Amino acid sequence: MTVIGLDDTDSRSEGMCTTYLAARLAETIEADGGSVDRRLLVRLNPAVKHKTRGNAALALHTDLDADRAFEVACDHLESLAIDADSRTSPGVVVAPGRPETVPDPVVDHARRAIRHRLSLENTLEVIDDAGYHHRGWAGAGCDVEGRGRIGALAAVGAWEAFGEWTYETIAYREFDRCGTPRTIDTEAVFKSAEAGYPEVWDTVDREAAEAVCVPNAPGPILYGIRGDDPEATRQVAAEIGSADGTEPVDRWSTFKTNQGTDQHLAAGAVGSLQEGTGYRVDGVVATDPETRQGGHVFFKLAAEDRSNVATVDCVAFEPTKRFRDRVRGLRVGDRLTVCGEHSDGTIKLEKFAARELNRTEQVTPECSSCGRRMKSAGRDQGYRCRDCGTSRPGKVSREVDRGLERGWYEVPPVARRHIARPLVRGGFDAPIHPER
Repeated sequence: MTVIGLDDTDSRSEGMCTTYLAARLAETIEADGGSVDRRLLVRLNPAVKHKTRGNAALALHTDLDADRAFEVACDHLESLAIDADSRTSPGVVVAPGRPETVPDPVVDHARRAIRHRLSLENTLEVIDDAGYHHRGWAGAGCDVEGRGRIGALAAVGAWEAFGEWTYETIAYREFDRCGTPRTIDTEAVFKSAEAGYPEVWDTVDREAAEAVCVPNAPGPILYGIRGDDPEATRQVAAEIGSADGTEPVDRWSTFKTNQGTDQHLAAGAVGSLQEGTGYRVDGVVATDPETRQGGHVFFKLAAEDRSNVATVDCVAFEPTKRFRDRVRGLRVGDRLTVCGEHSDGTIKLEKFAARELNRTEQVTPECSSCGRRMKSAGRDQGYRCRDCGTSRPGKVSREVDRGLERGWYEVPPVARRHIARPLVRGGFDAPIHPER
């Protein structure tokens, strides 16, 4: 058994996609009489600045010997990967042996790659210590050769590193169509998405009336169907592909993937968050939400521990659309768990749980005799009704009708990160309010 790891062959402008390279490579292996037991699509840290699109690395588990696998992988990358994009820095790592037997440093590398920014220098040390084949390339104008080996090694260690997997069935268009508008029967997409839900998720955004499964980039992917069951994703994909209004599908590939798992999130605390890492953080809303230029909604989250005076900004960006209304509904004193990437001193919200909601507010008391609002009687002298002479020592509590309920809220499918766990998948510690 051999594991082939691939990464960083995507191009934002030229159309190549690492999943397509992996699918073509798997077909070549099988055409030559070999077998591919698994195709892994591994989403890495979404905060990495060098990522191209979704920061995915790919792995193939094959029965080819390592030397032949390395030769075939390099040939395919050189013939298919686009080198005109200055952002790309492709890499291949090939490991002999079963994926369950990769050494601990490789497993640790995979786990860290999903939450941290790793260096090529340290990656090459791990690769060389393990005795793996590897090679790197540099896109035109790129100053680093083979940065993709960071992700490729993570893909090699992923099977042993992660215990939860979902699936994605990808339909690829004819390659010479790359860069042209996709022809999709949108009605068939929405109908198939409804039939497959909830086993198949994030296919469409119903409220935005958008087919989320259809990418905007100029690559070879026609659409991708994600879910918890591979047969269900294949069925939905096939139904869309067979619709009269959808362009011909050139080839299919179903990947095991860590998409929709929240594996990028670590437990964190206000005041001790690292840059470029995803976190789950408990805290208390310290300021009223504020909508700023561009439609982004900000508030400050304070530590639950009153001895810790630290706060951190949280933001729901404009592309999260209706999720911002959930954030605007927060009030000072609400106790939350927030989830998202911490960068530039701010948590970019992906979801939050309302643990306890502040359902009271302090208001000027009303006169018990006439019902009018009392007036201030002077500094530290409470309130008095000037007509009736009644008085109260201070403000009183009033129940507030909240637009939120206790439980989890999430960004809509149109704004969801690949690796973020949709609420409909379950496994959460409070009631859920899923977006569809």
